[in-house]
Amino acid sequence: MSQVPHPALSVERFYLNHAEKLQLQLLAGGTGMVRRIAEGSVNRCGLALAGFFKYFAYKRVQVIGAAEWQFLKSLSDAERRQRLGAILAAKIPCLVFARNFNAPPFLLELADRLEVPVFKTQMTTMRFINTATIALESEFAPQCSEHGSMVDLLGIGVLIRGASGVGKSESVLALLERGYSLVSDDITRFRLLEGRELIGTSSETTRYHMEIRGLGIINVPAVFGVRSVRPEKRVDLVVTLMESTATEEIDRIGLERQTYTILGVSLPHVIVPVRPGRDIARLIEVAALDQKLKSLGHNAAREFNERLIERMRSPRR
Repeated sequence: MSQVPHPALSVERFYLNHAEKLQLQLLAGGTGMVRRIAEGSVNRCGLALAGFFKYFAYKRVQVIGAAEWQFLKSLSDAERRQRLGAILAAKIPCLVFARNFNAPPFLLELADRLEVPVFKTQMTTMRFINTATIALESEFAPQCSEHGSMVDLLGIGVLIRGASGVGKSESVLALLERGYSLVSDDITRFRLLEGRELIGTSSETTRYHMEIRGLGIINVPAVFGVRSVRPEKRVDLVVTLMESTATEEIDRIGLERQTYTILGVSLPHVIVPVRPGRDIARLIEVAALDQKLKSLGHNAAREFNERLIERMRSPRR
């Protein structure tokens, strides 16, 4: 596993990724889209409009809602210019007017001059703040990458690991033929949401493609149909393919719960010995289905063990 250094989030990237969802419309300051958003939160600049800048969270996306707008309307023209000018000069990443409020013309001119992006949105203030916060949390989530392919098997996200040449891609191909979906091939990127949920995806460059030894690069949706791919999926299970000669003693009953840790999250882990003649894809499929049953409270190994102990305790007939 390798930690991915978190890239600085530019206003441009935030806008391109979330403009449609947040209903953002750029009004001015387009040359300042390279500005960086350093904190994954949204700040209502009410106190700053009142002239209090001591604890001003200038590193965040700034929003002006109905309360701030009414306060601005109560000020004289000179005060309004001074307060808004101070906010733009405070090195903020961008400013958003909620409820489709039109920014004053002097502010747009100043934003162009200072190169501060100014947007407006039709969303209510709290709805914008909530939606933008979720989007920012996703952008600022801890990230890492893992060598392995990821597939979606009936709602169970499975990361398939293993040494080079052990048969990961062939297993994934067999699963795709059975109607399951590819999330990523060879390298899977993960981001941690709310400290508990791992979301796997692929890089933009290799998305929806696979590299198969002897065949080269294939376009998965073109070969298997659009249902054969997913842009991202929560990971629920890790399966490691290992040559049978390299595996140590395997727990044949399954009572010992193995885990694999990614970004501090412990995931159920299954080691599958690989040898000629074994249907590895079928074993991965069964492992995913068994994990789905375990998530519903059914543990076949534990139930079998309890039945066996009960049988041993019962008097012989």
